[in-house]
Amino acid sequence: MNLEQLFSQHSEETIHGRYITLKSIEPLLQKLNSNNQLKIIGKSVLGKSIYSYQIGDGKIRILLWSQMHGNESTTTKALFDFLNVLESGSELAQRLLKSFTFYTIPMLNPDGAKLYTRENANKVDLNRDSNELTQPESKLLRAVFESFKPEYCFNLHDQRTIFGVSDTGKPATLSFLAPSYNEEREINDSRLKAINLIASINEVLQEYLPNQIGRFDDSFNINCIGDKFQYLGVPTLLFEAGHFPNDYEREKTRIYVFMALISSFTTLSENVIVSNGINKYLNIPQNKVVFYDFMYKNIKINYDGIEIITNFAAQYKEELIENQICFNAYVSQIGDLENYFGHFEYDAEGALYKDSFESIPKLNQKADFYLDNDIKFVNGMIKI
Repeated sequence: MNLEQLFSQHSEETIHGRYITLKSIEPLLQKLNSNNQLKIIGKSVLGKSIYSYQIGDGKIRILLWSQMHGNESTTTKALFDFLNVLESGSELAQRLLKSFTFYTIPMLNPDGAKLYTRENANKVDLNRDSNELTQPESKLLRAVFESFKPEYCFNLHDQRTIFGVSDTGKPATLSFLAPSYNEEREINDSRLKAINLIASINEVLQEYLPNQIGRFDDSFNINCIGDKFQYLGVPTLLFEAGHFPNDYEREKTRIYVFMALISSFTTLSENVIVSNGINKYLNIPQNKVVFYDFMYKNIKINYDGIEIITNFAAQYKEELIENQICFNAYVSQIGDLENYFGHFEYDAEGALYKDSFESIPKLNQKADFYLDNDIKFVNGMIKI
């Protein structure tokens, strides 16, 4: 199966970029609602509708939810790409719909999506509320879990650009986790099913995304939804959509999330269990915080009359301005950046730093500056 071709045939072209809100997806849900599969299952803190979309009549029950964190929209896009496949009438669609019943919640946190925040409208991280269940969105997801009785859960998230694949210098474009179910991080039958499935996904995706797949930290936290569902005995997979070079809108990453979903369900439907799954899973390199968006090396600065050579890094802040996400670069680190990488790197070779203030980079200052070799940087990038 050519997964790139499959994506190009079924990608949902009406949604793109990072700012995906309830208003963005409601028309798509209505379009997909050909047989009364769409339901409003609850309301958010601010009274926004939370939808479920159920399709298929197979024995294996799959629960998928996206945008538990409102500013993590890549998997929402990929989920609609996948739903387009299921609605296509193709041989693949028919096979999957006979094998599975899919229950999807494409946007669990519509308030956070509108505000472009990780938290809900009460400023609560829903992924730290799985035990206390203080929020309506958390209670709703638990109620769905208990009534639908899934055999697999897919917890769909984004991760920041800071993550790399161990120390390889490659960004962690996708990362996966079979969450722990106890403090000791032991492997029981339920967790093993998630491990084996991730190992299978990784084998498929390495063909398309070599050396850019990581394994998320498996420290146990009962307040996290994946850990809680694993603790309750249901195999749970965490998807983390990360950075692909020059893809801050996450349109390339979206493709790989789609591929991961397709490969998950073709593997399960064919009942193909990888051999040595635990070893293959543990051999996926761990996520590591090793990246900045921008890194500037060998910069000369004049510090109290003394010229020194230093390095500094800048990081984008994703800021919602007039219903658009603006990527604004700010200085985030100054000094020794050994063992770190930049998605954009520039060696100044000793050129003198200047800006409109004190001509010394300061933390949290906008990354607008120039060098005495007449190179100007605006919002982190060289201005041509």
